[in-house]
Amino acid sequence: MQNTPTRDLVVGLFVLAGLLAIGYLSIELGGFSYGGQGGLRLVASFRDIGGLSLRAPVEISGVKVGRVAAIELGPDLRARVTLDVDRRLELPVDTTAAVRTAGVLGDQFVALDPGAEEELLHSGDELTFTESAISIEKLVGTLVHGDDLGGAQ
Repeated sequence: MQNTPTRDLVVGLFVLAGLLAIGYLSIELGGFSYGGQGGLRLVASFRDIGGLSLRAPVEISGVKVGRVAAIELGPDLRARVTLDVDRRLELPVDTTAAVRTAGVLGDQFVALDPGAEEELLHSGDELTFTESAISIEKLVGTLVHGDDLGGAQ
């Protein structure tokens, strides 16, 4: 019991390191964004977004460039997804947005594929070219029943 102050200091530092690790993991797993650029708000309409959720990543060529800021049902009964992407990006007006899945059973994200037009998108613009999520149920239905991917005709 002679080194009580040293032992108390070591235990205190160990507890502090554990609390910092728990805080860091909570922020990372919770999807809290604390350093990313944003400011370019784009809207994309999809017939089916599958399991896309708020704060899902937006990627170009596998690089995260933003996140999903809002999901709502539009007046045309299509899912309207608001994307918050890096304002430094210069995206052409013919950029394509697609709902993709990371891996076989992974989380869904929005993949942007820049086009070739010279005119650029501005904050608040709507992406004209979109590709909805692929539904496993529809694919199985196509294989089993010979239905088309569009559903009812």
